[in-house]
Amino acid sequence: MAFSDPCVVTCAISGAVTTKQQHDAIPYTPEEYGKEARGARDAGAAVVHIHARTPDGTPTWEVEHYRAITDAILEAAPDIIINYSTGAVGVPLETRLRFLRELKPEMGALNMGSMNYAKWSNSRDDFVFNFIFENSFDDIMAFVETMHDNDILPEMECFDVGHVESIEPLVAKGWLREPMQFSLILGVLGGIQADPRNLAHLASRVPPGSNWEVIGISRDQWMLIAAAASLGGNVRAGLEDNFYLANGDLASGNGALIAQAVSIVEAQGRRTATPNEARELLGLPIPDRAR
Repeated sequence: MAFSDPCVVTCAISGAVTTKQQHDAIPYTPEEYGKEARGARDAGAAVVHIHARTPDGTPTWEVEHYRAITDAILEAAPDIIINYSTGAVGVPLETRLRFLRELKPEMGALNMGSMNYAKWSNSRDDFVFNFIFENSFDDIMAFVETMHDNDILPEMECFDVGHVESIEPLVAKGWLREPMQFSLILGVLGGIQADPRNLAHLASRVPPGSNWEVIGISRDQWMLIAAAASLGGNVRAGLEDNFYLANGDLASGNGALIAQAVSIVEAQGRRTATPNEARELLGLPIPDRAR
């Protein structure tokens, strides 16, 4: 690799459960999403990953809220790539498919398996949260068929090795196209843990010719971003995953987190991809708004 090798940087703007009480830059209104997306784009992000909120901060999967947030982001950063989250617990499948069909983002998250999903607190001697994140093959197939039929690139979110290796029925149906896109998520209790050796193994199971990015949870993400950049992968940062800079300071917002990620990528001898370079790497057409 050389500095000419571009790295696609994604910003996960908000997540579904983080709040302004935890960090005041978490966006709730469309205008706040636009501001955070602009800051991330200016810092070097090519993609934004969106969990929608109502203006009071409540998580939502309704079309009108995704549309308003998307419009605000594209007004602020017209060339950015939009990636919608689809994961949820207790939300009907059809609700989570509707906004994909109607709004047709360039990318959509495709969670690749069911798992225990938890956070443990030693100080509390108890779980902060603890639930089953259910993603049956029936649901996975429904999502990937919808994405295929609406020209949405699936971003396959993999929390463990078996998730990476669960693509066979999707390939057999012809619903995945090359280059495929994998997101390797490390650090969730119930999934594979945040260790560069684990990342190297996960990356080794990604099919040749595919793209992958790392998603590291909490401050371990900086170590994993460095490892991913050195291994030739792409990276994600943002307030969904972590509030803190590498030195332990609270980040001012998504732009500061993306700037930190970019500096780590560049320290590994890479540069960051522009949105249109990212589209070329991901096999996406360039929309008129980005020309």
